[in-house]
Amino acid sequence: MKKDRLNVYFDPALSGELEALAVRRKVSKSQIVEAALAAFLSPDGADQREAAIVRRLDRLTRAVDRLERDVSIGNEAVALFVKFWLTTTPPLPVDMKEAARASGKQRYYGFVETLGRRMAKGKTLTKEVSEDIKR
Repeated sequence: MKKDRLNVYFDPALSGELEALAVRRKVSKSQIVEAALAAFLSPDGADQREAAIVRRLDRLTRAVDRLERDVSIGNEAVALFVKFWLTTTPPLPVDMKEAARASGKQRYYGFVETLGRRMAKGKTLTKEVSEDIKR
């Protein structure tokens, strides 16, 4: 089969990548360039690329939707806790504040430790809430 000869110029970095790919695949650079050009000019190639991009965007959209839901649940949980705590906890007498600070510090470190263990196990409030709703 007769082929037309073309002289083309590439950026040196791209030319190096083409050379490396040809060596790796054990084919000529002409075969790689011809296949790439055919794929670029093929109307099906553009449709396939577009379909692949659409699938990726759909996956990203679903992931962002899950993140938005999880953040909303977290925000509502914290807001509900703060509102409940502020409306039900009486102020401390002055003579008890130092003991309360020490107890609070100890309880806080316990909270952080428990949180770390739960996160390491993959346990999340979102999963628990979902399971509780299903019951």
